[in-house]
Amino acid sequence: MISDKLIDHYRGLLSEHGPTAKAVHWADSQSQNARFSILAEIADPLGSVLDFGCGLGDLLAHLRQNGFGGRYCGVDIVPEFVAHVENAFDGDVKAVLDTGDLELPRGYDFAMLSGVFNNRMDDNRAFMEDTIRRMWNAAGRGIAFNAMSSWVDYQDPDLWYVDPLEVFAFCKGELGANVVLRHDYVLREGGYPFEFALYAYRDPVPAGGASKG
Repeated sequence: MISDKLIDHYRGLLSEHGPTAKAVHWADSQSQNARFSILAEIADPLGSVLDFGCGLGDLLAHLRQNGFGGRYCGVDIVPEFVAHVENAFDGDVKAVLDTGDLELPRGYDFAMLSGVFNNRMDDNRAFMEDTIRRMWNAAGRGIAFNAMSSWVDYQDPDLWYVDPLEVFAFCKGELGANVVLRHDYVLREGGYPFEFALYAYRDPVPAGGASKG
């Protein structure tokens, strides 16, 4: 379901902006890191992380800067992104990269995803549900991801918005997961919650392991 057009789109952003937050379609690194902080609250400690749609490895950089010392695997379909991360983290012996084939690598506690569901495509819902299933099958303990919420007053026509309650129901009903839905956070002081994050666990939610909103 990922088109060559989308890959070329990200290649163009990387060529235009260089290895910055804008190359992976974020406004700036501040909002990008705010999202990472929310996803990382799924558990403490995280153990090991599979990063689906790793882009330029910014989640890994954020986690390392905040004391994460576990194993990490970044997965992305854009070859130039994968090459950049391999070069940037060449000395990180606990970090590996993958090309994002149908079978995601296993052996990681949590699978995370940030921003991948935002791009409009032919069938966003099918892509989201298929990706969630793949992440769930690969992760040992649970998954964390974000998406744009349909509970907003304005929607950008180039982005995809989804009802968070429907995503909650999918994860609870089809995966049988223990689910925490977060629609409480803002990316900047004084902002409005226009997206949501969801944590899905195989076991009961750990005490103090996730902030509920």
